[in-house]
Amino acid sequence: MPPAPAVPTATYRLQLQPGFPFSAATTAVPHLAALGVSHLHLSPVLEAVPGSQHGYDVVDPTRVREELGGEEGLRELSRTARDHGLGLILDIVPNHMAMSPRHNPALWEVLRDGPSSPRARWFDIDWEAQGGQVLLPVLGGPLGEEADRLKVDGDVLRYHEHAFPLREGTAGLPLPQLLDAQWYRPVWWRLARTELNYRRFFSISELIGVRVEDPEVFEATHAKILELLHEGVVDGLRVDHPDGLADPGGYLRRLHEATGGRWTVVEKILADGEALPASWPVAGTTGYDALRHVDGLFMDPAGFGELLDRYRAFAAPQTDRGGDWDATVRRAAYKVLTHELAAETDRLTRVAARLCSTSPETALRDRAPWALRTALTELLVRLEVYRPYSPEDAAAVVTEEAAAEARRAFAVPEEAGAVDVVRDLLLGRYGDGPAQVEFRTRFAQTASALRAKSVEDTAFYRYVPLLSATEVGGEPGGPAVGPDRFHAYCARVQRDWPATGTVLSTHDAKRSADVRAALHVLTECPGRWADVLAEASRGVEPVPDAQLAWAAWQTVFGLGPAGDERAREERVREALLKHVREAGLFTSWTEQEPPYEEAVARFVAAGPCGVPGRKVAELRETLEPYIRANVLGAALVHLTMPGVPDLYQGTEREYRALVDPDNRTPPRFGENDDGGDGGDGGGSGSEKEAVTRAALALRARRPEVFGTSASYEPLGAVGPAADHCLAFTRSGEVVTAVTRLSLRLAESGGWRDTRLPLPRGRWSDVREPGREFEGEARAAELFAASPAVLLERLPE
Repeated sequence: MPPAPAVPTATYRLQLQPGFPFSAATTAVPHLAALGVSHLHLSPVLEAVPGSQHGYDVVDPTRVREELGGEEGLRELSRTARDHGLGLILDIVPNHMAMSPRHNPALWEVLRDGPSSPRARWFDIDWEAQGGQVLLPVLGGPLGEEADRLKVDGDVLRYHEHAFPLREGTAGLPLPQLLDAQWYRPVWWRLARTELNYRRFFSISELIGVRVEDPEVFEATHAKILELLHEGVVDGLRVDHPDGLADPGGYLRRLHEATGGRWTVVEKILADGEALPASWPVAGTTGYDALRHVDGLFMDPAGFGELLDRYRAFAAPQTDRGGDWDATVRRAAYKVLTHELAAETDRLTRVAARLCSTSPETALRDRAPWALRTALTELLVRLEVYRPYSPEDAAAVVTEEAAAEARRAFAVPEEAGAVDVVRDLLLGRYGDGPAQVEFRTRFAQTASALRAKSVEDTAFYRYVPLLSATEVGGEPGGPAVGPDRFHAYCARVQRDWPATGTVLSTHDAKRSADVRAALHVLTECPGRWADVLAEASRGVEPVPDAQLAWAAWQTVFGLGPAGDERAREERVREALLKHVREAGLFTSWTEQEPPYEEAVARFVAAGPCGVPGRKVAELRETLEPYIRANVLGAALVHLTMPGVPDLYQGTEREYRALVDPDNRTPPRFGENDDGGDGGDGGGSGSEKEAVTRAALALRARRPEVFGTSASYEPLGAVGPAADHCLAFTRSGEVVTAVTRLSLRLAESGGWRDTRLPLPRGRWSDVREPGREFEGEARAAELFAASPAVLLERLPE
């Protein structure tokens, strides 16, 4: 077998976990090699919290995870992969580690020895806050109620399953004095919201921020990963959540140098119109920007507008203030800053107040902390991207228009000057000293956490006219993407980031691509959808709230038939319970309302997963041909557009999954197996696999057609249904042509005299070599057998 290429032609994501370790991945190698990918893309492999199903809660970056088979298991997987011509890509987690002292040796040492510990610099802790102790929000109630459950065991303090090191010489002290003598303070978990003094991942207190901007910390936490790279065990990297880092650009430059320039992509969520920083030495993103553009091709913009109106009528007045996307995001951001990220807002305010009070610049003096907090809040909620990366970048991110709006939040105009102080500090107008850099860094880190929590984890669950639009990296307020916009995007990718990653389904997706493909069809029949819902909803009691009901009916429509009905109901129920907790309107993760959640479960059973749900199932059945067109079209576009496609486990066949943990079920590979689709493949599963295999085989056979030196050219159809054909060529040698908005196409009379002018030469259907085309291909003939067609130029 030839070695795997330095730049992948296609990757295949495997979610490793104790139930699917390295040995299981090794067994799957022949299947995946035959599929046509060039690299396996592995979820995090370093030592994690025991039992972890995802591996992002790393406890020891110096060791490969024993539960997965240890380093020898990883090396055996690598050897087997190479024997089949495959390489390995690793997902790494530089931003955080697990706040689990009994499993995390570095953290144990820091909690025992305090800021003088050599490894204290590893963790982003504000030692000046909380009296010099690290707040540990682990107690089930206030200390007075839990004190009897704290037990000294030698030099260890135990609380249920938790264990903490005791400072030398303190084990014999009475409990109050013993707790005061430690470098940490166990407290009621609810205090994390407002009192926490370490940086965490978003609002997850179980994950503590790591200071990889420190060269020593970088070296210590990356030594094992770099060893595996340099020894040829792995070939490239996926970097998780770079926006949480103090200096993402600096980190990526150091990583690039340390790896010798290996292929690396970053999990960077780009807002609509935002570009990846050109100075980052990476191949590109993990591909959520591609996901947004591919999905948008199969949404009807006019139909989405009507669907939004129908949603407002169905769910009003329980929509989030009328179903306006921008307003929903703004309100969610205020809520997140004052609740989930209150501690982060406090820390940022302290940094700003300290900078102003000690600055020699008179313009910064006499700024009340409350005014600075208000200014920070009002500017943060108006950011439309995850974060700025430099003072120059801040000018485009923290705009004068946003500042003008922020000033209006102050009742006393003189106090509004705090907005200008904050903005000028972000723009670098008061220098680049350590205090100024710290302020800009904390602002950027808080901004990225806010954007993720307010948009992905709140607004996406409050604004639900079309669930398929509420995907990571999505733009739910205007999700449709026309052909011209899609072609312009692809041209930019081929020019600027030709080796970037592209995805349709991921471990973090709210819904798999094939669930979303079904939901896209609703933009082509919003009236039929609303009528079916009105009929299905009649007499279904109780309905917890109409907004949840709209989302629930869409959930069962998107999921479709899914094997055992009892298991399907459980999947839907768990996804919707997560939905309402994330939305935070009637219940939440930290303030659960059992009566409301019980009503949600009863509604799921009686409505969407009960007899009334058959009405939705019947509608889906009549729309299956158009769902098929979306499934196959999206798959083929993804596999042939510019960039390196990443397939999530099982998605070579039709794969219908909901939000995690539903989408993290271990895959099954075997001679008589269904390819990991969990039994949801349906009739088009094997057809999708045929499309996938054909495209991947072509990519592997002709890498020059799709690689970094390739070209991308749009192809325009002509005729009455031209807008329903999306087509492009790669390097003049391959043509992709797919059907979009196929229901609208059928309703308007079909293809009629629509034609697709092909580039010069004779073209053969890759899946049906006997079918050839030349000159102008009639669309009705081109798409006679499939709504997604891949052509290859024949030799002259």
